[in-house]
Amino acid sequence: MLEYLHIENIAVIEQTGIDFREGLNVLTGETGAGKSIIIDAINAVLGERTSKELIRAGCKNAVVSAVFSHVSEDTKAILSENGFQADTDGNFVIQRTLSQSSGTIRLNGQPVASGVLRSFSHRLINIHGQHDNQALLDPANHYHYLDMLAENSAILQAYQEEFRHFNALRSRLKELDCDEDEKQRRMDLLTYQIRELESVDIHPGEYETLKAKLLSAKNCEKQLKRLDDALFCLNGDDERIGALSQLGEAIHAIGEESLRLPKDETAGFLSAVEVVRAFKDALQDYRNDLLSASEDLDALQDRVECLRDLMRKYGDSEEKMLAFLENAKEQLEAIAFNDEETARLEEALQASQGELIRRAERLTQSRLNASKDFESKVTSVLEQLNMAGVRLQTEFIKGRYTAHGCDEIQFLIGTNAGEEVKPLSRIASGGELSRMMLAIKSVLSDKDDVDTLIFDEIDAGISGRTADRVGVQLRRVAGSRQVICVTHLAQIAATASHHLLIEKSIRDGRTYTDVTELNGQKRVEELARIMGGSNVTDGVREAAAELLHCHETTLSENDRSS
Repeated sequence: MLEYLHIENIAVIEQTGIDFREGLNVLTGETGAGKSIIIDAINAVLGERTSKELIRAGCKNAVVSAVFSHVSEDTKAILSENGFQADTDGNFVIQRTLSQSSGTIRLNGQPVASGVLRSFSHRLINIHGQHDNQALLDPANHYHYLDMLAENSAILQAYQEEFRHFNALRSRLKELDCDEDEKQRRMDLLTYQIRELESVDIHPGEYETLKAKLLSAKNCEKQLKRLDDALFCLNGDDERIGALSQLGEAIHAIGEESLRLPKDETAGFLSAVEVVRAFKDALQDYRNDLLSASEDLDALQDRVECLRDLMRKYGDSEEKMLAFLENAKEQLEAIAFNDEETARLEEALQASQGELIRRAERLTQSRLNASKDFESKVTSVLEQLNMAGVRLQTEFIKGRYTAHGCDEIQFLIGTNAGEEVKPLSRIASGGELSRMMLAIKSVLSDKDDVDTLIFDEIDAGISGRTADRVGVQLRRVAGSRQVICVTHLAQIAATASHHLLIEKSIRDGRTYTDVTELNGQKRVEELARIMGGSNVTDGVREAAAELLHCHETTLSENDRSS
């Protein structure tokens, strides 16, 4: 359950801490005091989308922290699956910080994404407001209530698996069911694509290797120019004598008998000439290799451009192009054997359709069985909520098959004796819708493991004896879980086991909202304010005290008997 809520700089709330308890907690206060802000803060800490306008004017940041205690084993398991742990008593803390630029959410001090938080926060708190009443008016939502009571999740899951299988088969058949002209066009295109890819003989990694070779080949021209200059210096031409020719003449001169040089120096000179000649030969060989590489430049360029063009069409790597090729072959083969594939799929689709119908019938039957129990239990609660003579019926119409079955389900209600039942949207008032939703929540309260229910404006459109009955029913629901209720009615507030007052004040030119726990005479004064407005007399106070005493006595007796 929600044990503690801490709020800083949210709208008109500068800072406050709220202790919530087991049973029925009510929030009361003047209109505009900030009761809805409490609900907004709870929504924020549950990971719902928030507006920057929620941050108190003049503040950079806002913080909401919530302490949860004694959560269910299922919730503990979900926390564990997402990398978080509650303590042994099922306690943990969620803190959300809002800022003008961004914000953070932490669970037990660890960052948690809002999407992850929302995936399990509905197990912590269920907030019921006026939008739920509108959802109740939409028959498309009615199957959900029956499914909760029927506990038919396994039946629904089996149906949905077959529904997905059936749709997959039907989609595949639709792909194959094309006219002959379209079939031929498709085969021609696939054949062209296959030939184009196969003709290139693609090898993984080739493109990057070729680009490196191409870069090297482009550098050959500069190197060839330098080698040619060096070889010219060594070889010379018709006009200039090269270094090797000059060295040859020097050797010839040294060989003349008239020169008497030391043998060691002559041998050294002859050796140096041989080194230069070997160096010239090496340069010549290297030049020949580079020349050969430069002559492959056009071929390399063409191959790289070819691969680049194909990659633009079929994938940005050799692996993706080869995968495209295999897929194209499979498609061409499938089209070539279209008739055989179509016959096989049609047979499979017919079998799937039969199985889908059987599973849909089981799903429908589970809902039909649950509907009688649903009608009886909800009607019983509605009678306790001062809707005597109400009649509730569930209308089933077979419709098209969807992910939720083939049932078009609609709740019909008759609120007065002798009147025929009609759709909720045609006859139910706002107050009747609120009571209807409370009755449904009461009936389904033991079908989920949500520990905290929040009712915002459950008292819309009701008063007097009806309000008294609603308060009693809220207290009953709170017998098995925590209930938090925002109310404007004294009859409901008097049934609470924990009463919180939301007050707005102006201090130093700023608006502030404070939350105070009420007990004893302070609680009587608040009930008197709700009952009498601005004209609170001693008689109103006495009536408020009597109302509170009456409910405390009755509820204590009920609690003992239960």
